[in-house]
Order: sequence, then C-alpha cells, then structure tokens
Amino acid sequence: MTAPSAPITQDVLTIPRRTPEGDGKRNLVGLTRDQLRDALIETGTPEKQAKMRVGQVWQWIYQKGVRDFDSMTNLAKAYRAQLDENFVIAIPEVVQRHVSEDGTRKYLVRIAGGHEVETVYIPEEGRGTLCISSQVGCTLTCSFCHTGTQRLVRNLTPAEIVGQIMLARDDLGEWPEPGRAPKDETRLLSNIVLMGMGEPLYNFESVRDAMKIAMDPEGISLSRRRITLSTSGVVPEIARTAEEIGCLLAVSFHATTDEVRDRLVPINKRWNIAELLEALKAYPKLSNSERITFEYVMLKDVNDSDADARRLVKLIRGIPAKINLIPFNEWPGSPYERSDWKRIKSFADIIYKAGYASPIRTPRGEDIMAACGQLKSATERARKSRAQIEAETRAG
Repeated sequence: MTAPSAPITQDVLTIPRRTPEGDGKRNLVGLTRDQLRDALIETGTPEKQAKMRVGQVWQWIYQKGVRDFDSMTNLAKAYRAQLDENFVIAIPEVVQRHVSEDGTRKYLVRIAGGHEVETVYIPEEGRGTLCISSQVGCTLTCSFCHTGTQRLVRNLTPAEIVGQIMLARDDLGEWPEPGRAPKDETRLLSNIVLMGMGEPLYNFESVRDAMKIAMDPEGISLSRRRITLSTSGVVPEIARTAEEIGCLLAVSFHATTDEVRDRLVPINKRWNIAELLEALKAYPKLSNSERITFEYVMLKDVNDSDADARRLVKLIRGIPAKINLIPFNEWPGSPYERSDWKRIKSFADIIYKAGYASPIRTPRGEDIMAACGQLKSATERARKSRAQIEAETRAG
C-alpha cells in the first residue's frame, strides 16, 4: 500500500479514565431501562418514583450526553448527590483519533482491562455511518480479514458497545447545547453498522441490549432500519436477531462455493452455504426488514469470476437482497490482492442485469488503514518494537 500524498491529521486524545470497578460505583451506561430501574431502587429511590427517575436519568445520559449528575438540573440536589454516591456515567477512553483525507475518522478505543478496539466513522452526503466493534479480536479467523489475525480476548459489554456511539457523538459535537432544544438538522451520526471487530452474534445479549438503548426514542433514538448487523453466518442466532433486535441484516458471504467459503470464512465448515441461505430466507418476514445485504469482498482470482457472479445470483434467488461489492482493502502481509476495477465492474454488471442492486463500495480511509483491525495491529507492532529496543538497551 502506497503512502498518502498528503498528510493526515492524527490526534492523541485522552478522556479521564473512570473505572466503576475500582471505586465501587456502578456504571449506568449500558443498563437497560429495567436494569436502571432496579439499580435506582436498590440505592434508595422509592418504587413509586422509579419509573419517572429512569426516564429523567435516561434522557440526560442518552439524549443530552451529560456525564455528571450535578448537571441533571430537573433532579433535586439531594437526589443528585445520592446518584453521585452510587453511580458513574463512564464511556470508553479514546487513545488515538485518526482523520483520513476523505473525512473518515478512526478511533482506537481503550476499554476495561486495558484492551483496545476500533471504531470508524464514515461521513457521506446526507448521512454518517459509525462502524462499531462487539468483541476484542475475533474467533472466526476469516483469511482476508485483518481482525482474524488477532486472537479473541473477550466480548464487549453493553456499556462498551453503546459507549462507542457516545464517544463518536462527543467528537462530532452532536449532543444538544445546554439550555437549547435538540438539533434538528441532518444527523452527522445517522446510521450504525456492527461490522467492526468481532462477530456480533457470538456476543448476542450485549449487542441486543446496546442496540435497544440506541433505538430508544427518548435517547439516541436511531430507527432499527438505521442499524445493520453483519454476521459471518451464525445460523442459530439469525432468527433470534429478527425477533429480539429487528434491525437490518448483512451477511459476510464472499464466496459462491463451499470449497472457497470454507477457506475465506471458516465458520462455513460449521454452517454451510445451504444452511445459511435457508435461515436467511425467513429473516425479512420475521424482522419486517426490506431486504438482506450480501457483503462480497472482491479478491483477485479467488472469487471474482463471471461464473462466480452467475452462481451468486442463483444462490440468492427468492431472497429480497442487494449485493454490496467491496474492493479488498489490502493490509501488510495479506495473502490476497484487490480485484482489478474492470473485473469488479463486470461482476457488478452481471448481478445488476439479474435484477439486484450491486453497489460497489468506495474504499474509505485507506490512508489511515481503516479496514477493521489495522490501526490496532499497527499500534501493537509499534509497542513491540519499542519493547524490543528497550530490551536490547538493557542487555547492552
């Protein structure tokens, strides 16, 4: 990958770290409404007042972006002190913030235990999409994905998932100003895609609870149709996603034969293409979703032939769908190359003529290695180099 011709901006931001586990206070971020109600009652809120208090606290946190209880001015001073004595409002820490020439923002985010994940914001005309992570690392080892080279460490909590939305809104300045009505212009952060690090359906409960918070009309208030969950094909959880979340669904498909998909997306060895497609056929009806997005990364001489395109059309027949063609975002040491532009266009043309939308995703943030897993990996390499230098110095 060649270096960008113009410099990118790179800030290192540090949010004062607040660790609820360390001071004995419970973090309110990430609690469902029922969990928040129980927490308030446990710390002295009368049951008759609990529903009202939940609504008030919820709006301060998720509608107004407030992080300290003293700013919750419609609560009595004594009650604010009671909240402060028992709780915190804490979100993950931004370690690095990279801004691409095309406006893409990539955040390296530190969570509890010192682990790091990535969040990427992609601005587009009339909308802005936030790509959030659900796990530290990944267990799926997809051979074209850089995150697949990183071992799975742990699942993210609901607070760490919804916290990524909150820190992005911080950076975009998208919370309403104190004393003023909420902004009504086009949202800078209007869409969420669960396409960052990890397999969301291997962390189902946390993802579900975080997305319910994001969809709550008295808070962040994103429509379920503005949220897309991407799975590599955890078949048993697909129907559950329709019933308990109801968001749009995307599938990391990437191949038209089991032989190739076994290599690219190893989860296919557990649930093959036929089993996956059977589960997908029911999803739009169960979730009232318009269609499913099939993600298809274009890998030179691997999955990009005209025969592959024709097979893909046959496979998805009967499923309301669009095919999102993704030029491979190359990373150092990758065993694959991006398909030639002419080949991608030919592939897209076959799909389009068969009656399916086949947009070619414009590569974004390549100058800041914005494909999932890259910034974190680069950071780890840099740390290893420093450690080696220090060791050599001590040895000398």
